[in-house]
This record gives sequence, structure tokens and C-alpha cells, in this order.
Amino acid sequence: MKDISDISNILELGENGIYFSETCETVSFPDDGHQIYARIEDRSFWFKHRNDCIISAVSNFRPPNDGVIFDVGGGNGFVSMGLKSKGFKVALLEPGIQGALVAKQRDIDTVICATVESAKIHSESLPAVGLFDVLEHIKYDKEFLFLLQDLLKKNGRLYITVPAWKSLWSHEDIIAGHYRRYSLRSIEELIKKVGFEIEYSSYFFRPLPLPIFLLRTLPFNFGLKSVSSVSSPKKDHQLSSGVSTYIINKLLSSEVTSIRNKEKMRFGASCLIVAKKL
Repeated sequence: MKDISDISNILELGENGIYFSETCETVSFPDDGHQIYARIEDRSFWFKHRNDCIISAVSNFRPPNDGVIFDVGGGNGFVSMGLKSKGFKVALLEPGIQGALVAKQRDIDTVICATVESAKIHSESLPAVGLFDVLEHIKYDKEFLFLLQDLLKKNGRLYITVPAWKSLWSHEDIIAGHYRRYSLRSIEELIKKVGFEIEYSSYFFRPLPLPIFLLRTLPFNFGLKSVSSVSSPKKDHQLSSGVSTYIINKLLSSEVTSIRNKEKMRFGASCLIVAKKL
């Protein structure tokens, strides 16, 4: 980004190369979440596949005039790093200092440690916004989307991923600070009500709903600890054998092809949406 004043007049550059707002607000995310995931993202099949799906969708529906994608709630910058590696311009907005520091270490050029509200971003100043597994952490999701709609330029694009299916709710959602899970229909309807046009939508992570239901949701419903609750996040994100790695990668690779071809998948553990401001 050439000049931070193009989007806000109150952000100040710190000695570590990160921009800060004047105030800080609390968010619904575990205090140690960024540190935990920073250690596993690079080797996680889940984070890698989500990046591949996001990049395919963004490549099909590029930001207007190839403008900057603002990765809102972008955590450690793993998605931003993936988008940057494919030639997209990115800026990361993350209220957690630990996540912002990791993102800066990952060579994300513009890192802002703030919430959307505390950054006081100008209306109609952003070409594109990414919300990658963020909206489920926002208590008032509709109001938050209205705010983003105001910040986007006309025809600006919104890229979203969210966890799917209320029926898959478990203790892991509570630990992660989620307020809800979505169906593809419910997230589409919400985005339309705010004043966006849906350009593409699909489920992804098709192999995962059954394992999530058996290993997380069922134990939660019976008041038991899930397998994930008694193991580490590292085990959740790394496959146990070469055979399982081969199988899951084979199953997931077809999803990237489907998104690249703009095909809609009708089942999965996550939702992916691309929308345009009218």
C-alpha cells in the first residue's frame, strides 16, 4: 500500500513496522490461539487446502483493478502469505498483537494491529475484503457485514469462508470463540440482505463432516470429551500416516479443480462465498 492515509487518518506506524490504532477492542478468539496455530499452519492439510480453495476463488474473481485485498481478522497472515505468493496485493488487519507480529515476520508488507472499528477506515476506500473463518467469531454478524459494505468501494469484492452446519456444533466451536456455524443458504441470504450480489458460493472440505460429527459432535452431545479435546491441535491438523495423507489429498484436490471451474459443491464442512458490492 502506497499511503496508509488512503484508508485511515489515525493509524500510526510502530517501530516493528506494524500500524496501530489509538484504541484496542476485545475479540472472541482464544488468547493463545495465534501462537498455537503459528506452529502448525505450515504443515496442516486443513490450512493448506483452505488456502488453495481461497486462491482459486480469488483468481476467478479478482479484486477490481487488481487492488489490495484487506485480510480482516487475518491472524498470523497464512492466507495473506498464500495470496501474496500468487501475485495478489494484500494488507492484513488483525487485532491480536501476536498474530500481527507473526504476519510481519512472514513478510506481509502492510500489517495493521486493530479491529475494523478501531482502525476508523474511510468509507468506500477498500477494493476487496477477505473474511477467512472470521464471521463466526462476530456476535452481530449482520451489522458487521453492513460495516464492511460501507467500507468497500463500488463493485468491491468480499471473500468469505465460514464453518458449516449447526448440526456439527461441538466443544471445539466453544473453545474457538464461535457464535455460530452456517449453512450455505443461510450465509448467502445474510450477505444478500446486506446489499451484496453473490457471484460464487460452494461448500468445501467434503470428506470432513462425518469425522467431525463422530469425533466431536456426538461426544459433545453426550456430555463427553471429544477426541480433539483430549489431543493437541497439532494432531487435528496433521495426518497420522502416508496412506491417510494420500487419500485425503486425493479427495481434496478435486475440490480445488471444482472451484477453479466455478462448480458448486453441495456438501462440506466449510462454506466459501464471493460477493460484490452493488
